[in-house]
Amino acid sequence: MIPAETAEFHTSSGEIILLRLLEEADLPALEWEGQFSHFRKLYQQHFKNFLAGSTLIWVVTDHAGKVIGQVFIMLYAKDKEIADGKQRAYLFSFRIRDEWRGQGIGSFVMQFVEDYLRLKGFSWLRLNVAKDNLKAIEIYRHRGYRIMGPDSGTWRYQDQCNQWKTVSEPAWRMIKELKESSETA
Repeated sequence: MIPAETAEFHTSSGEIILLRLLEEADLPALEWEGQFSHFRKLYQQHFKNFLAGSTLIWVVTDHAGKVIGQVFIMLYAKDKEIADGKQRAYLFSFRIRDEWRGQGIGSFVMQFVEDYLRLKGFSWLRLNVAKDNLKAIEIYRHRGYRIMGPDSGTWRYQDQCNQWKTVSEPAWRMIKELKESSETA
């Protein structure tokens, strides 16, 4: 079976939310009116990786086409324990705008991504979650993710002004086996 690359979600108020693959024209919208402009170069590099097939990127849009969420999945990594392109993928960026949270959109996106990867033959999905993000940890546990161990959460990126920045976000490494679920059977 070939997995769909787009999906619709209906909020409890009847609003239609679209999940679709990223387009180049969406790159500025990933910055959320400047809140994430420091990631501009990072987004551009991830888009190149998306075009090369090593990364998947979806955006979530409202009825007017405004980006209200995003999810990035690495299919190939230097460290094959993270993502090997065959069995194991890595979710490394997932956010929904605050005003859209609590409506089931995040759960819908996670289910879509897990089903998509499973249908593509992946068996495992890894992610890191900040140790202080207790709500997200509980959500992931509820979805069947288990903690593998700690991660320093240290990484670097070049911001929009060409300055190198180091981020330290102590995290838990989590993993889920992508099995056939009753929701997808």
